[in-house]
Amino acid sequence: MNRRPRLEDVAAEAGVSTASVSLVLRDVPGPSAQTRERVLAAAARLGYRADRTASMLARRRTRLLGVPVMLRDAFRAELAEEVQLAADARGYAVALGAVTAASGEERVVDTLVDMRCEAVLLLAPEHPVAALSALGSRVPAVVVGRHVRPVGFDVVRVDDEAGVAEVVEHLVGLGHRRIVHVDGGSAAMATDRRAGFDAALRRHGLGAGGVLPGGYVEAAGAAAARELLAGPELPTAVFAANDRCAIGLLDVFLRAGVRVPQDVSVVGYDDGELARLAHVDLTTVSQEAPEQAGRAVAAAVERLDGGRTEPVEVVLTPRLVVRGTTAPPR
Repeated sequence: MNRRPRLEDVAAEAGVSTASVSLVLRDVPGPSAQTRERVLAAAARLGYRADRTASMLARRRTRLLGVPVMLRDAFRAELAEEVQLAADARGYAVALGAVTAASGEERVVDTLVDMRCEAVLLLAPEHPVAALSALGSRVPAVVVGRHVRPVGFDVVRVDDEAGVAEVVEHLVGLGHRRIVHVDGGSAAMATDRRAGFDAALRRHGLGAGGVLPGGYVEAAGAAAARELLAGPELPTAVFAANDRCAIGLLDVFLRAGVRVPQDVSVVGYDDGELARLAHVDLTTVSQEAPEQAGRAVAAAVERLDGGRTEPVEVVLTPRLVVRGTTAPPR
C-alpha cells in the first residue's frame, strides 16, 4: 500500500464494517471479543494509526498550541522543549514554527494560526505591543520572557531587574568595584537589565557602571571582549547580556591569555545547557525555564478551557547560579 492506511482498509482486512472498526479503535462497548481481536490484528498488520488531526477537527477543537522558536537560540529552544512537556501534561500538542532569516516571527505566527493552533506562545518576541495586541484579538496569546504590559494578551516573565541585582550583589560581595555590563543592544529585553544594573551599582555607591553595546549572540560578546582588551585596563568583572554573549567573551579572553576568573570574572544570564557544561561552568542567572513554560501553558489553557478573558501577568523571581567563572578580584 502506497498511502496511509484508512479506516476502510482495516474494515476490509478484518471483514467487518467501518462502524465496528471505529467502535473497536475507540474502545467503545458493542463489538464482540472476537471482532475486537480481528480488528486489532488487522490494524497492526496494516500499520494503521488514527488520524488525530481529523478527529480533533471533527470535534471543532485541535488542542494545538503554536510556538514560534529560533532554533539557533539555545535558551529559546530549551524553553520550547519545556512548553512541549507542560502541554503534554495538560493534553495539548505543540506545533513548532522555525523562525529563520527567511521566515520572520510574524510570518511564522500567521502560519501557526492558519494551522488552527488554538493559542500562540511567543518566546521573548520583539513584536511591537500593537502587533501583540492584534494577535491577542485573533487567538489567545502568551508572551514569555519579555517585560511588556499585557494588553489583550498574557505575560509570563522573570523579574530581570531583580536577577541583575543578584549578579551585582554577588560581584560586590566578592570585592569587585570595576564592573562592566555588555548589554543586549536594541533588543526589548535589554532595557530592564541595563536599568537593573545601574540601579544596583548606585545602591552600592559605585555610580553609573560602564555599559558596552552588545547583543545576544557569541559574536557580540567577542566584539566586546576585544574592545575591553584594547582599553587601558580590564574591569575586574563583566556581566554579559546572556549566556551566549558570555561565551563569546570567554573565548576571546582565553585566546588572549586572560584567565577567568583569576584576572576577570564573567557572569551570564539564562542558565541554558551551554552554561552547565563542565568546561564552561558559567556563573549565570537562571530564568527558571520549566516554571516559565508551565505557567505560560497554564495561562493559555485557562483561556481555552476555563473561559478567562482578562489578561494576566505572572512575574517569577530569577535565581543566581554560582559556578566557576567568578571569584574575588586580584
